[in-house]
Amino acid sequence: MTKPVALLFDVFGTCVDWRASIARDVAKAALAKGKRFDFFAFADDWRANYQPSMEVVRSGKRPYTKLDTLHRETLVELLGKYGLPLSEPEIDDLNFAWHRLDPWPDTVAGLTRLKTRYLLSPLSNGNVRLLVDMARHAKLPWDTVLSTEVFKGYKPQPQTYLGACDMFGCEPGQVMMVAAHNNDLLAAQKLGLQTAFVARPTEYGPHQKVDFAPEGEWTLVARDFVHLAELLDV
Repeated sequence: MTKPVALLFDVFGTCVDWRASIARDVAKAALAKGKRFDFFAFADDWRANYQPSMEVVRSGKRPYTKLDTLHRETLVELLGKYGLPLSEPEIDDLNFAWHRLDPWPDTVAGLTRLKTRYLLSPLSNGNVRLLVDMARHAKLPWDTVLSTEVFKGYKPQPQTYLGACDMFGCEPGQVMMVAAHNNDLLAAQKLGLQTAFVARPTEYGPHQKVDFAPEGEWTLVARDFVHLAELLDV
């Protein structure tokens, strides 16, 4: 293989453990109100509307709308479902739980090694402010932050992958997309990017049904980010 110049990373699930992080912040908000329920179920329900809410934008039925807004709309619905009364400022704070996601144990160490040789950036459906806050919280050592917000679309729309390559001044073949999701890699591969699969078999907890193993002819398959650095000779 030809070594890439830049690495783009999916974030939710690939770099950070959104499920445990969201459940933690939901528990904090609920217990403060004297409410108890399945906090992981709340996190799962919140995430379940992630793709459907973005698909309305991708289909053209709704103008481009930041993920923070889509997340908040879903949150308001869930507060009614779970009987959790929050004020507007409290809703805003809980919505920012997506800005405070914790990394997987190997993430920071692996990224730090990779950064010594490659340009690193997220390529996430999270909006810019969300990704910047998350990087500060989780100490993710990005060289820059490329959100699909910059390209007014959501993955797997082609302008997101190709726009990120262009921002780095690279041809698609000089860029590697790293993700724990086979469908993300397939979309990138079709556009000429190199690909690396890193399994995160506990992303959805006991409810995970897919992405336990590579399902395509990806450029690299790694156990974690440290192993990816080894495969890329760092």
